[in-house]
Amino acid sequence: MKAKQVLVTGAGRGIGRAIALAVSAAGYKVTAHYHRSKEAALSLAEEIKARGSEIELLNFDISDREESRRVLEDYTERRGALWGIICNAGICEDNAFPALSGENWDRVLRTNLDGFFNVIHPLIMPICRKKQGRIITIASVAGIIGNRGQVNYSASKAGIIGATKALAVELASRSITVNCIAPGLIETGMIKDAPMDMILPSIPMGRPGTSEEVAALAVFLLSEGASYITRQVISVNGGLI
Repeated sequence: MKAKQVLVTGAGRGIGRAIALAVSAAGYKVTAHYHRSKEAALSLAEEIKARGSEIELLNFDISDREESRRVLEDYTERRGALWGIICNAGICEDNAFPALSGENWDRVLRTNLDGFFNVIHPLIMPICRKKQGRIITIASVAGIIGNRGQVNYSASKAGIIGATKALAVELASRSITVNCIAPGLIETGMIKDAPMDMILPSIPMGRPGTSEEVAALAVFLLSEGASYITRQVISVNGGLI
């Protein structure tokens, strides 16, 4: 297990932080990516090191293709091929479609969807040569059913789902699984302004989920027990209708 290294993007806060903590607790070596949330990333590193586990921090902008490639190729030269990539980092800039600006559209698509390519592409050949590994993307229920005021976000997450399914087909013969987790309403900073009174009636469990509940699925998908699960989109949504 100690040889298995896992990259988690957007690991400073929310779901990414919970995933990084859970992956570390499961015995993997964690490489935690962050962009602007330096203090949160340092706090995460301190918590993982206090447990006696190993962590490395990487700082880059996943929407910047050249910066991402430079940092990740350097990382691979130093550390070798990863066991797992968990593409979690993303943003939302919500507004009704008529009021959505071109900048809102571009920032969300460049971060969420282009980030899929910008992170995975520089890392994929070493994983292919090893013929083993796990790739997990974090999409959203918005990419499956669409959300009011989130045309850009929903488009980006639907794109991630399609890309995940296609990549899974390409890599299956190399024993590399590629799966997508689609969270529903999860208690993070992203839902601080959500109209809970309107949303909760559509959730049979009657509550938001937790980041830890999403992280538990990510840990399973990294495991040997998930070696025959690929090309799947698994929702963590409390039965959201």
